[in-house]
Amino acid sequence: MITRPSYLDVFCRRLKQARQAKGLSQKQLGIATGIDEFVASTRINRYEKGVHEANIQIAQHLATVLDVPLAYLYTEDDESAELMLIFLALAKPRRGEVMKCARRERAK
Repeated sequence: MITRPSYLDVFCRRLKQARQAKGLSQKQLGIATGIDEFVASTRINRYEKGVHEANIQIAQHLATVLDVPLAYLYTEDDESAELMLIFLALAKPRRGEVMKCARRERAK
């Protein structure tokens, strides 16, 4: 039996989470990504199910459309993935404050 790499399972789950959080259907995401409207839903469904694996260029384009960093789609730990989205939603000055605090904690 051939098993899928764990990163693919993570990608499938995160892609679906990000799409749903954005309120997009599979077809809408596919079209926004530049996939022909007649196969858009099927293609995104296959990425989400792991039937087809998106190459890095497609993954980057999906991330851009979904307004998430590419790393989010491959981050295994749920807490780290959530933290990434929260951090990027902060205003830049606030990010600097959070980074200073995190660096102080790490140095302890």
